[in-house]
Amino acid sequence: MSYRTAESLRSVTLDDVRGARKMLSGVARVTALEGSRYLSRLVGAPVHLKCENLQRTGSFKLRGAYVRIAGLLPEERAAGVVAASAGNHAQGVALASSLLGVHATVFMPQGAPLPKVSATRDYGAEVRLHGHVVDETLAAAEEYAARTGAVFIHPFDHPDVIAGQGTVGLEILEQCPEARTIVVGMGGGGLAAGIAVAVKALRPDVRVVGVQAEGAACYPPSLAAGRPVSLRNPATMADGIRVGRPGVVPFGIVDELVDEVRTVSEDELSAALLLCLERAKLVVEPAGASPVAALLAAPETFEGPVVAVLSGGNVDPVLMQRVLRHGMAAQGRYLAVRLRLTDRPGALATLLGVLSAADANVLDVSHVRTDPRLGLTEAEVELHLETKGPAHCAELGRALRDAGYTVIA
Repeated sequence: MSYRTAESLRSVTLDDVRGARKMLSGVARVTALEGSRYLSRLVGAPVHLKCENLQRTGSFKLRGAYVRIAGLLPEERAAGVVAASAGNHAQGVALASSLLGVHATVFMPQGAPLPKVSATRDYGAEVRLHGHVVDETLAAAEEYAARTGAVFIHPFDHPDVIAGQGTVGLEILEQCPEARTIVVGMGGGGLAAGIAVAVKALRPDVRVVGVQAEGAACYPPSLAAGRPVSLRNPATMADGIRVGRPGVVPFGIVDELVDEVRTVSEDELSAALLLCLERAKLVVEPAGASPVAALLAAPETFEGPVVAVLSGGNVDPVLMQRVLRHGMAAQGRYLAVRLRLTDRPGALATLLGVLSAADANVLDVSHVRTDPRLGLTEAEVELHLETKGPAHCAELGRALRDAGYTVIA
């Protein structure tokens, strides 16, 4: 391992992961491993989906949070715990604390999705909304811990948390002993590190591949530098892996045990989420779909059998709507087009007739008549259409031009 400091506390071992599994018995579900015929055909080998999106609280985070809190001394439990999170970690800490009889205070950004705020409260935590970005929320939680003596529960940078997440790896090897590659999304690195500890100790021949969003890929530069490096402005719709700096503890493990770290684009994340919903009938958040995105991007580069970890399913309905539309657009199944027509009675009906004849499904129509760019007899129409793919999009463009319409975009 190329990077070790006193901050790394202690290493995480297979015995730690096995101990965590005993601790989680009856608490965390042994989540299903589902085969995917579509991805298997694409990769040319069996592909299985590890459904942590069906875990209690909707993600793997309960595993690490419970192990960390269960390991506290009695006097630490009495002081309570505090966490900062926009979603999954918040819910994991809330439920774990409730099950263990520990008071939990969870700081969440003021713009956190309401379903996640409500779920965290319902699991028993006291929720405090503070800051507009996670860094501000984190600072508030750390100040609260220093002032009250509450124990700060980090989402990924602690050996107990990593040991808890590593139980996913033990389950995978038992459910799919023939696995050759495990693909897992990465933010701070806790899940990938835990899985790597368990898997490499028992099956060093199995490749562990981490996946990050392009706009929040803190691991590639950190691994190149040999130490955790901070990103200035991590940006991705996959909030579950939107982390600007690797944790010290998981970084050391990832550096030593994870075979490869790849990145995926926002378009690839959208397409993966859509595929999980349509083909696997699974609701998965963008971060949870990142391993599937990597498989879609370069299926020929994975040795099978492959296990892709769907790490979470807590997606805000508003984001889901946007992502699905984005995913459809990326696959050529959604088309937004603007065009100009003569503003006279029946003109819009005539346009819709052209689209109907071309077998396009109109989702939305916006009609603009007053704009300095338009002539006195002109109107501009923006149409959102559901289509059958790239070829159908091209066919629609030709049909509109052939009917005499000026297509602007």
